[in-house]
Amino acid sequence: MFGPGDSHSAGVVGRALDGCAQARARGAPFTAWAGTPAGAGDGDYLRRPGGAHGAGLPEPRPGRGHPTFRKGARADAQRSGRDAVGGLLRVDLHLHSIFSHDGQSSLDALIERTRECGLDRIALTDHNTVEGALELAQIAPELTIVGEEAKTREGEVIGLFITDRLAPFLTPEEVMDLIHEMGGLTYLPHPLDRHRAHFRPERVVELADRIDIIETYNPWCDAAANAAAARLAADLGKVAATGSDAHSVGELGRSWMEIDDYRDPADFLMKLRTARHVVKSSSGTGRRA
Repeated sequence: MFGPGDSHSAGVVGRALDGCAQARARGAPFTAWAGTPAGAGDGDYLRRPGGAHGAGLPEPRPGRGHPTFRKGARADAQRSGRDAVGGLLRVDLHLHSIFSHDGQSSLDALIERTRECGLDRIALTDHNTVEGALELAQIAPELTIVGEEAKTREGEVIGLFITDRLAPFLTPEEVMDLIHEMGGLTYLPHPLDRHRAHFRPERVVELADRIDIIETYNPWCDAAANAAAARLAADLGKVAATGSDAHSVGELGRSWMEIDDYRDPADFLMKLRTARHVVKSSSGTGRRA
C-alpha cells in the first residue's frame, strides 16, 4: 500500500478512517466538523475552504475550447431569468437525467427546473454516458457543463468539461488521464460512501496527483462519509465541492456552489477553491444511487 517511511500518506488515511468512525460512533449531525464543507443549515453559506484546501494542487492543462463553455457568464445568468447573485454563479456540479439508468429527469424538465431554482450552470453527469450532456449542450449551451460519471474498476470518477464519452471499467488512472487529455477536470464523487462504489482512502492518496476536485458534501451520503471526505480533501490540499447528485427535478436546488465568473476549466478550478458551499438539506436524506 505505502512504501517504507511513507508516514504522511499513512497519516492521511488514518485521519480519514478515524474521523469517519468517530462521527458514526457519536451519531454526528451533518455539520460533523465545524469549518469543513460537510453541511450547513437551511440555505446558509459554509465557510470558504481555506488552509489546507489551498495547498499543493497542480493546475490542470487548459483544454482547447469547449462546445459548452461560454465566457459571457453574467449575460447567461440574465438569460436564465435573473442576475448572478452578488456577481457569483450558482453551479450544481453533479446531477443525472433519464440518460442514466436510475435518472428520472428529462432534459426539458431539467432546463425548466434549473431556471426556477436560479441556477446558472449545471454539470450533467450521467452514469457511463455523455450523450445526454452533449444533447443538453445543444439545447441550452448557456446552462451546460458537459460531464459524465464513469464507473472504473474501483470507484466512480466524474469528468467535467469533457468532449467525449469515458469508457467504463477502465482503471481510475486511465479514466482520469482521458479526462485531462480532453482538457477537462477530474471530480471524485462520494469518495468514502460505504453504500456505493467508492475508493479506499489509501487509493485516493495514491491517485492524488490526478484528482482535481473531491466532493465533500453529497446529500445522499451519511454525515460520517461527508465529514471524512472533507478531512481527506483538506489533508490532500484538494479543491472541495458540493453536489446535489439529483436524480429527479425535485432534488435540484438543494445544494450548489457559488463561484466567481470563469474563463475556462483551469480558471474554473482556481475559482472553485474559494467558492461558497450552499446546502439546504442534511446528509443522508434520500436514497443512494
